[in-house]
Amino acid sequence: MKEKKYTGSPLPFRGSKRYYVKRFREVLQQVGDVDTIVDLFGGSGLLARVAKDTLPHCRVIYNDFDYYVDRLAKICETNALLHEIAPLLTNIQRDKKVPPEVKRKALSLMLEYQQRGEVDYMTLSASLLFSGNWVQSYEQMAKQTMYNRMVHGDYDATNYLNGLEVAHEDYRTLFDAHKNNKRALFVLDPPYLQTEITAYKEDTYWQLKDYLDVLTLIRQTKYVLFTSGKSQILELCQWLNQSYNAGLLKGSVKYERNSRINNFAAYKDIMIARI
Repeated sequence: MKEKKYTGSPLPFRGSKRYYVKRFREVLQQVGDVDTIVDLFGGSGLLARVAKDTLPHCRVIYNDFDYYVDRLAKICETNALLHEIAPLLTNIQRDKKVPPEVKRKALSLMLEYQQRGEVDYMTLSASLLFSGNWVQSYEQMAKQTMYNRMVHGDYDATNYLNGLEVAHEDYRTLFDAHKNNKRALFVLDPPYLQTEITAYKEDTYWQLKDYLDVLTLIRQTKYVLFTSGKSQILELCQWLNQSYNAGLLKGSVKYERNSRINNFAAYKDIMIARI
């Protein structure tokens, strides 16, 4: 049976690069002498998955710092819970508020599953919360206003991790392990500055100095880096290069697209490549 080709992450993930898959694949097809691809900020693993499908001869390492694989392991339970919640919403129009009594029943079902350790609240958020709103616990879900945004069809991650090496390390540790390999390509999609990062495992660990550390690390490497226009990191790099000859992002090519968070908010997505 032919393996499924993924163009999006199998479970909802804030910051997923599904809209950049085509352009990312095109860049990978132009890569020269590369034998290893290291996705330092793996997120949902989508970029690592696309890299392996595009360059199957390469070793691809997916750094799952946020343990997305734990959510993948619960897909059957997540689907089962959603199947139990769906009938409660039958008489509620799409995108309309869930009445308090229905919300209580849904929360009761979640509590039953939670007692067995089987609830993926981020995935439930896609079906029960307003677009762009995410929670990670029962307590957070209980405080939210629920809406009928039920996702139709089961979630499926068949073969999603096939061929990938999964790591759970600080990005600096993983970079150090491969920095001397001149045939390595580093993929970097760190949390964006000036954007909401509470959907990540740690919501305070990413600051400007961390971003500058990353840019300094990759100066002598091949890389594909993702950032946002809201961070103004490119303007900062330009200033540092002009003022201090920092050499940040030297020799790279920039690609841009407009991305929408929800009906009210959008930002510029930027991919920078030196291959």
